[in-house]
Amino acid sequence: MLSLLRHVRTQHGSEFRRLPVFMIKNAHTSGGNKDIPAPPQLTTVESAQETALARTWISQFRALGGIPKSAVQLSFSRSSGPGGQNVNKVNTKVTLKCGIDENWIPLWAKPALKQSPHYVSSSQSIQITSTVHRSQSHNIEECLSKLHALLISASSSTLKNEPSEAQKQRVKDLVKTADTKRRVEKTHRSRIKADRKARPD
Repeated sequence: MLSLLRHVRTQHGSEFRRLPVFMIKNAHTSGGNKDIPAPPQLTTVESAQETALARTWISQFRALGGIPKSAVQLSFSRSSGPGGQNVNKVNTKVTLKCGIDENWIPLWAKPALKQSPHYVSSSQSIQITSTVHRSQSHNIEECLSKLHALLISASSSTLKNEPSEAQKQRVKDLVKTADTKRRVEKTHRSRIKADRKARPD
C-alpha cells in the first residue's frame, strides 16, 4: 500500500503522520471506453466538414452528461486541515488522472489540454484533485465533472463560430448596398463623360 507523509492537526497540537493512499486503476481496453462516443480522427479542425464532425462529437459528448469512472484512474487519501473528524479520518480526498493519449480524447483538443493548469507534462496526463466535499463519492463526481467541462472547453477552443442567420443576412445586405452604390457611381461617371462629349469645342 502506498503512503503519504502529511502534516496533520491533533488534539495536542500538530505532527507529521504517514497516511495511506489507496489507488484504483481502472481497466482500459484497446477498444476504448464504450460509454464515450469515439471522436473523429482529426488532428486539426479547419474545413467546414471537419468543423461539422467536431461539433457533432462535442454535442454527443456534452449530452453524455459526465465521464464514467472506468475511463480514468482514481486515487484516494485523507484530507488535511480543518473540516471535522470525518475528513481527517476517512479517505475523502480524490485525485483523478487521465492520460491525454486515451483514444476517446480528441486529437485536436490536445494542444489546448497541454495549456491547462491541470496538465502534468512528465506523465502527459490531466490530474484533477477535489477536497471540496466531505464525501468521497461527491469528490469523485466533482473531479469527473471538471474533466468533462475541461474536455468540452478544449475541444471547442479551436472551432470557428458559425455566423448566425442574422449575421449572414447583414453581410448580404452590406454586399447589396455596396453593389448598388458602385452602380450609381458608375452611371454618374458615364453621364459626366457623355456630357463632356456632347459639348461643342
